[in-house]
Amino acid sequence: MTRSVLIIIIIITLFSTSYAQKENFKPTLIGFYNLENFYDTVNNSAVDDEEFLPNSERHYNTHVFLDKVERLGSVIAQIGTDINPDGFSLLGVAEIENDTVLNILIKNRNIKNRNIKIVHYNSPDKRGIDVGLLYNPKYFTPIYSAPFFVKLPSGSKESFLTRDVLYVKGILDGDTIHVMVNHWPSRSGGEERSIPARAAAAAVAKKIVDSLMAINKNTKVVIMGDLNDDPVSPSLTKILGAKENMADVKDGGLFNPWVDFYKKGIGTIAYQDAWGLFDQVVVSKGWLDKAQSGYHFYKANIFNKEFLVQQTGKYKGYPKRTWDGMTYNYGYSDHFPVYVTMLKKVN
Repeated sequence: MTRSVLIIIIIITLFSTSYAQKENFKPTLIGFYNLENFYDTVNNSAVDDEEFLPNSERHYNTHVFLDKVERLGSVIAQIGTDINPDGFSLLGVAEIENDTVLNILIKNRNIKNRNIKIVHYNSPDKRGIDVGLLYNPKYFTPIYSAPFFVKLPSGSKESFLTRDVLYVKGILDGDTIHVMVNHWPSRSGGEERSIPARAAAAAVAKKIVDSLMAINKNTKVVIMGDLNDDPVSPSLTKILGAKENMADVKDGGLFNPWVDFYKKGIGTIAYQDAWGLFDQVVVSKGWLDKAQSGYHFYKANIFNKEFLVQQTGKYKGYPKRTWDGMTYNYGYSDHFPVYVTMLKKVN
């Protein structure tokens, strides 16, 4: 056998092996993206939205709003398409004013052909910002949804009202799953002071998890959101009880794939030249068995492509934010999106 023939056989063998792997597993993506102050331009007297109006200091007019829509649509259109051409199956979002902005976003030219649908409820947050869930009906069908109120402890924040936890139950390509979209209270007013506020939000999510696990320890749960805490914070490690190693996750427990990212200094938001990893997707043990017939957890990713990074100025190297003070920065968000890839065996 000549050397050239041997090389061709090796190449064919390698290609066949790679092709077989792609044929044997079907991927689906579950992600989260903080859309950074995604307001409409209409005054809502029930909430504090005055700074995002045409006559405000920000001059938040139709031109700015539509530019932001275009930018967000371009990001969402690219998340995970190297894994699945359709991108995400589920994408939790935060810092949205209402369902109006989401309905405009999903009709953006970059993503309208996916026929994305939304789940949304108005939260009691005094700034009027909510959480929501975008989903591709090709992969996911919601069965039930509800907002869960978060009662904040006295003294933990200036306001007693924050975002609800959005709960959605549905079918993901044959799998029954339970999703919670979160935007836990911020650290404004001091990190230490606000710890009980985030603990209260984490406790709401944990109570939902516990009620589901009491019925079936293998229930597939996803807790996603801007948690305003890092993967090693007590709200994650103590209240949710999320583990950084799969081997340590007990029946009915949670796995947090973002701890390793954080320990390596990789984050989703930057502040005073330090990275935080506030945006996370935590999964239950039901996702971890690779031998199951349904979807199993494969890997976690931060979508931090170069075009999403600020290239100049005082925020150089940070996520390219929408605003630089009160000046429109022609950016995307001050957070990077995150997502997890799930794989399912197919014949």
